[in-house]
Amino acid sequence: MTDGPDPEPDLEPEDPGSESTNEIHGGVFFNMVVQGRTITLQLPPRITPALSGLPVASRAFTGREGQVRELLAALDPREAGQPALVAVAGLAGVGKTELVVQVAARALREPDWFPGGVLFVDLLGYSESRRVSPERALDGMLRALGIPEEHVPADLQSRSRTYRSVLDAFAQQGRRILVVIDNASTEEQAEPLLPSDGTTATLLTSRHTLAVGGSLHDLGVLQQQESVDLLGTSLKLARGASDQRVRDEPGAAAAIAGLCGGLPLALCIAAALLADTPTRPLASLAGALEAAHTRLRHLRREDRAVQAAFDLSYERLGGEQARLFRLLPLDPGPDVSTWAATQLIDLDTYGTEVLLLDLARAHLIEPGREYGRWRMHDLVRLYADERGRGRAEEDDRRTAYANLMEYYLRTAHAADRLLAHQPVRGPSPLRDRGHAVQWLEAERPNLVAAALTDPEAVVVLAFVLAKFFEMRGYLDDWLAVSERAATAYRSRGDRDGEAAAISNLGFAQRHARRFDDAIASHTRARAIFRELGDRGGEASASNRLGTSLVEVGRVDEAITAHAMAAAVLGALGDRGNEAAAIGNLGSALRVAGRLEEAVMTLERAVEAFRALGDLTETSSALMNLGSALQQAGRPEEAIDRISAAAAVFRKLGDHRREALAMVNLGGTLQVAGRPQDSIAPLRQAAGALHDIGDRHGEAAALTNLGLSLHQADRSEESISPFTQAAALFRDLGDPANESRAVANLGFVLCRADRVDEAIAPLARTADLFRQLGERHDEAMALANLAVALHALGRVADALGPLSRSAAVFGELGAADEEAQVRATLAALRQEGDA
Repeated sequence: MTDGPDPEPDLEPEDPGSESTNEIHGGVFFNMVVQGRTITLQLPPRITPALSGLPVASRAFTGREGQVRELLAALDPREAGQPALVAVAGLAGVGKTELVVQVAARALREPDWFPGGVLFVDLLGYSESRRVSPERALDGMLRALGIPEEHVPADLQSRSRTYRSVLDAFAQQGRRILVVIDNASTEEQAEPLLPSDGTTATLLTSRHTLAVGGSLHDLGVLQQQESVDLLGTSLKLARGASDQRVRDEPGAAAAIAGLCGGLPLALCIAAALLADTPTRPLASLAGALEAAHTRLRHLRREDRAVQAAFDLSYERLGGEQARLFRLLPLDPGPDVSTWAATQLIDLDTYGTEVLLLDLARAHLIEPGREYGRWRMHDLVRLYADERGRGRAEEDDRRTAYANLMEYYLRTAHAADRLLAHQPVRGPSPLRDRGHAVQWLEAERPNLVAAALTDPEAVVVLAFVLAKFFEMRGYLDDWLAVSERAATAYRSRGDRDGEAAAISNLGFAQRHARRFDDAIASHTRARAIFRELGDRGGEASASNRLGTSLVEVGRVDEAITAHAMAAAVLGALGDRGNEAAAIGNLGSALRVAGRLEEAVMTLERAVEAFRALGDLTETSSALMNLGSALQQAGRPEEAIDRISAAAAVFRKLGDHRREALAMVNLGGTLQVAGRPQDSIAPLRQAAGALHDIGDRHGEAAALTNLGLSLHQADRSEESISPFTQAAALFRDLGDPANESRAVANLGFVLCRADRVDEAIAPLARTADLFRQLGERHDEAMALANLAVALHALGRVADALGPLSRSAAVFGELGAADEEAQVRATLAALRQEGDA
């Protein structure tokens, strides 16, 4: 894999009212509208968010009708003054999750309560290895709400703000959503996930009483009769109405209920034990529980009961069932697939599935959200792990874990090759590239958990998962795994591996737009390679360093880095990475405005990749060459190169790069004076990049689309794409491009006689130019704002920005512009006095 840049368009929009043309590209459409400092969302008329993740409500639920009614009343939108947040706290196994699931299911059946559906997340807050951070939870929740992965902001604060804006938009449009946050352990874990609009309702569960506001409900154990009723209902559901053992043995039923401590989890396990043997008297189970109970006096009564129930359920397992049960906690993630479970024991998939179904019937595991995946309750997992550690040698626990990790690493490596359109070496369960993506999506939590807990696994996974993380926008995972890999290599004293991991981390930081961090990482990696005398590694790190230097405007340093890399890699005979460095050098020269040099350099890159037979990189270099030709005033040649690149990408099935090529083609057609011809490819690109989830690419398409529509005398239609692009640039933390996008938006709103709507974008434009230190642009934006305010008859409001504009022009020594603004200011003051 080479380090050549993706074909990316320029992001330098210009004022659409000027005669000059531009090459704007970048952004993502997640329907945000930015006006001043307020974020709102425009949801599409139809959306299919993944809001179907609510667990199935148990038919055996009983004994909580009072609590259900109370919580339903709190959710009722017709009741004024009801809290938007209801927090349910209680002991592990007391039934908190089941209660809120029952309430949510009933609330969804109420007409007009929650037409937007339910959003469910399990934070696994009490599992050290599987706990879900608020960043990762928000990442999943935003995707479930229909936000493409590349539209999800990188940091916690931005994610929380975006998430709350989405929920508020749903509520404002009459599509109120119910949020269910399960198993939170701390206020810090839960608070960023809480809606802030005062309308969206939330149910929160925790074993602790969290100080998060709202209405607090402490859930206690079931009363004696409620426990007996749950036992009887569970038995009848399992064995039919003819099972009357609870009615026939009331004393034994009461004893079992008491020994289970009123915990629904323990009662369900007891019912499963009885259901396994329909002829077993309840007195037999009560006696067994009593015997186990006496051996656990050091535990609290509730825990004693659950431990006893686990013991008895475990003791009924056959040898293979028990061994698999003890080995399942070796899987590091929140659930395990049937196929992965087969790696733990010496059975085929069918035999393993039979054992898993047996464990599910015993309520020791439960089916996951998709068939073929299995989960363990936290308490059961701890119990199974303790049992497994006690019989580690007998179970050959070390070998089982090694087999599981080998499966994950081998399959992840195969998936990485398929993503790169390369053949897989050796046997693999993956059929093709699509299957590889599907497998990686399903196993991502397990793979990340393995990487973060196993120093041997992380040094492999950090590299083989990088392409997937980049493609799907899982920046948090990419950064965390890369950091852990660097630490692992450092702890083992492997300097070469540490440098490679740090370079990989820098690549992830660049994609997360943490350019300063990326520069520091690549600089550090380069220094280590230099110490080791690894000239190739040093050159590759310099090549990557250059791409980040360009992003922060240090273009001359980037050119030096790329030129050095190309020279060293060429001398070493590394033709692939040499070609990549030449291509990066050409792109940096283009940014520096050295266009003729850029064209010649990019032509070299095209020929170098062509000689290697690399169609993808050849086409990428062709597209970058087209951008340079466009800027050099040779648009027809640019159209030819970019069209050729798009055709190859289409043939290869590389939809993302094809879409980016269409963005560049649209921009080039603008420059060639053919804005009407550019609209169709730009619309196509925007749609494709939206589906793929490429935020920057879609913003590019949207911005260029806005300009093309304006230039084609369709200014009213350009408002929507400019609005979306401005919002995306703000969300991406790109004030330079946001400033230009908002300026475009303000201009076309004025041209469309929607001056009142233009005020906020124009004010935002002035703020952004001031932050960027672009004083002349700031002064111009302030003057434009004043003109718009005056057009609305707000003469007094126009005086302030006009005075600031004159002052800035004066500081810059722009005497003519200052004089013109001050003359206008004097005229407005006279008008106000009149």
